[in-house]
Amino acid sequence: MKIGMIGLGKMGGNMVIRLKNGGQDVVGFDRSQEAIDHLSAQGIAAEAMTTDMDRFITLLGQPGERAVWVMVPAGQITQSVIDDLADRLAPGDVIIDGGNSNFHDTQRRGEVLAAKGLHFVDVGTSGGVWGITEGYGMMVGGPNDGVARIRPALEALAPAPDKGWGHVGPSGSGHYVKMVHNGIEYGMMQAYAEGFEVMKAHKTFNLDMAQIAEMWRHGTVIRSWLLDLTAEALNNSADFDSLSDYVADSGEGRWTIIDSIELGVPTPVITLATQMRFRSQQEVSFQGQMLSAMRRAFGGHAVKTLEANRQEGVVPAVKPGEDPSAAAPENIPAAAAQASSDKSGAQELGESGQQRVTGDQKASQ
Repeated sequence: MKIGMIGLGKMGGNMVIRLKNGGQDVVGFDRSQEAIDHLSAQGIAAEAMTTDMDRFITLLGQPGERAVWVMVPAGQITQSVIDDLADRLAPGDVIIDGGNSNFHDTQRRGEVLAAKGLHFVDVGTSGGVWGITEGYGMMVGGPNDGVARIRPALEALAPAPDKGWGHVGPSGSGHYVKMVHNGIEYGMMQAYAEGFEVMKAHKTFNLDMAQIAEMWRHGTVIRSWLLDLTAEALNNSADFDSLSDYVADSGEGRWTIIDSIELGVPTPVITLATQMRFRSQQEVSFQGQMLSAMRRAFGGHAVKTLEANRQEGVVPAVKPGEDPSAAAPENIPAAAAQASSDKSGAQELGESGQQRVTGDQKASQ
């Protein structure tokens, strides 16, 4: 089948390569010529990629048989791309949102597009930079006919045709399952980080973090891919000293907590893990400053004053087609040395940052 990809960045670009390697006929669009050049360097035909939307639509083929995968940041950017496609495509065509959209927005978009005769499929996509070689986990929502149409592409992107993906329900369900998936991910990451910090702080035993991580990978009940990546970083003596403790959040943890409150389901681990990310994003905590001031006021205790806010740089995302090992922590210093200011920090971090859940998300809840 022929499928179009809009957004040829870190995820979309690598997905184009995997689709092509899986025998799929794929064309791509991105506003950045640089993104297209990166793919061309990886063997993707330049004539199949374009920065012109009219040409992209032409490359897709016959009306009613076209499928477009949208892989751009969630929120207003996704909405504007879908609105544009809705005006350009014809009944029977398929629009796929593979980003991390809020499921409420997806449900609304599915209804609007169905009224125009368009199939709308939401695919919660996991796999990161390793998806290009290991395959992507995909949680698929949408109408049966639309999902059936894009099945060859899903099978090519997945770890195996019959593994790592599934049609979980109607429009919005794919993004909903991915939302909860990411909330769980927050909790797992926080638990690992806390456990290793406790062991590192206990100086009496002089524990070897790399040895323990490697040991835990085999036979224990807490083994996982996250632990595999952690063990690899520790074994390669990754220098964490130069790495900021700033941890981005892209929205799904927040949305999981909001839904859990509406459902009356307790999620203390996911909630606390997300709150810890918020704390990491603050240059200075007003709460901490108040606590320090109160402690001084009632007890006359010594306090610290602020000499300067922390200075941080942003290491750019791994480029499409680049070896996934480039994302390993031990390679951060080399990537930092090549950092450019072409994109804002928020864009590179792929986050909602300290912004409130607003816009489409808030309006649709």
